Amino acid sequence: MFTRARRYAAALLATALIAGCAQTPSTPTTGSSGGAFPVTVKASNGTVTIAAKPARIVSLSPTATEMLYAIGAGGEVKAVDDQSDFPANAPRTKLSGFKPNAEAVAGYKPDLVLIQNDTNGLLAALTRLKITVLVLPSATTLEASYAQTLALGTATGHLPQARQAVQAEKTKIAAAVSTAKDRGKGLKVYHEVDPTYFSATSRTFAGDIYKLFGMVNIADAAKATAPDYPQLSAEFVVRSAPDVIVLADTQCCAQSAAVVAKRPAFANVPAVRTNTIVAISDDIASRWGPRAADLAAAISTAIVNRKA
Repeated sequence: MFTRARRYAAALLATALIAGCAQTPSTPTTGSSGGAFPVTVKASNGTVTIAAKPARIVSLSPTATEMLYAIGAGGEVKAVDDQSDFPANAPRTKLSGFKPNAEAVAGYKPDLVLIQNDTNGLLAALTRLKITVLVLPSATTLEASYAQTLALGTATGHLPQARQAVQAEKTKIAAAVSTAKDRGKGLKVYHEVDPTYFSATSRTFAGDIYKLFGMVNIADAAKATAPDYPQLSAEFVVRSAPDVIVLADTQCCAQSAAVVAKRPAFANVPAVRTNTIVAISDDIASRWGPRAADLAAAISTAIVNRKA
């Protein structure tokens, strides 16, 4: 039942560890712009030169896929991995982002490949095949997410649309925060990645959103080997008494407000007593792309409707 959740949690942990060990910046920045090629983009695999506007893009990152379509580069996307389920018209394949196969990727004849992590020696293998690769790891802040969107705009020749997409996302998030006013200030939040109590701290893009509302993330107090995505315990969560619970495991693991309320000792947790539980799409809660604004809007609604 929890296979997908555990795989996802493992991926998050791996990403956090890779980011922590990376010698190159994890936040890509644009090196040039204007729509003319060649362009340079600074990603986690260094400064990458893209000689000509990509015509055949393969994305092995669900978030990068969402960003590509948000900036109008969907027409150039020829294949996406098996986890890229949004938007619905993305050319989803059996390509794996968790265990990528260079030969399978090369079979789509890409001139640009986007990956979240360099696993299975994919970067080196594609480089040997003279295929351009951008490594775009998990963004730990909203600003890092915006930077990735702009980097993709530069890399694909869609920088004006990327700027518009970033501004639209910023506007939606600002509106969500403004609607909540100061009602979130000081509220304790628990972000549940899976039912085994993996969570997300303030050092993640979701945590960055909670900070905008002035909330206190209970996972920040946890001690763990993977500090960004620690595994808590039921006892820890109950003892922390969160005022808001965000369920990022509604699809993978059928978690809901009703299910949480039935957990031992959870009946007196403030979030359960006030029914301030945000049951949201796993994808929206875990991808740092344009739909992060939807997560902010859901949190805002929960805060506004909370009955203390």
